[in-house]
Amino acid sequence: MKIERNTFVSLTYQLRLNGADGELIEETGNENPLEFVFGAGRMLEMFEQKLEGLGAGDAFNFELKADEAYGDVNEDAIVDLPKNIFEVNGSIDEEMLSVGNTVPMQDAHGNRLNGIVLEVTDELVKMDFNHPLAGDDLFFSGSVIAVREATEDELMDACGSGCSSGGCGGGCSC
Repeated sequence: MKIERNTFVSLTYQLRLNGADGELIEETGNENPLEFVFGAGRMLEMFEQKLEGLGAGDAFNFELKADEAYGDVNEDAIVDLPKNIFEVNGSIDEEMLSVGNTVPMQDAHGNRLNGIVLEVTDELVKMDFNHPLAGDDLFFSGSVIAVREATEDELMDACGSGCSSGGCGGGCSC
């Protein structure tokens, strides 16, 4: 079976930054493969496009340029926030605001965001809300372990709220 929409894919890979010889930042093996429903919108679109049509046992090597992955660094996503918004019960957890820490937050619309603490002053906290891999080219190498039809439960889980109340009807509409 080949990788196509609504198949359940299991694969191993290495992810390197900026080329095949770049820094290894993530790796999966047979004991902890990446598993997902193809076409459900949970993976990078270009990542899926590069895998489409492969079958069990096939190897892959490809690069996603920054604009095909997490985009370029957006300077507007680096902001200064008043330090007092981090107060809980009148005090600030200084450990949480350590440079380099990732802090879960919400925007004014209730959307969840992760910000990386860049700098802390007496009054302000500089946060970067770009994806940690924004601005980087990503190089993937690995192999497909298995491809099979996704079960109805897997389709429901993968689609989440994107499915109609009657189920996915044999496929995601996500």
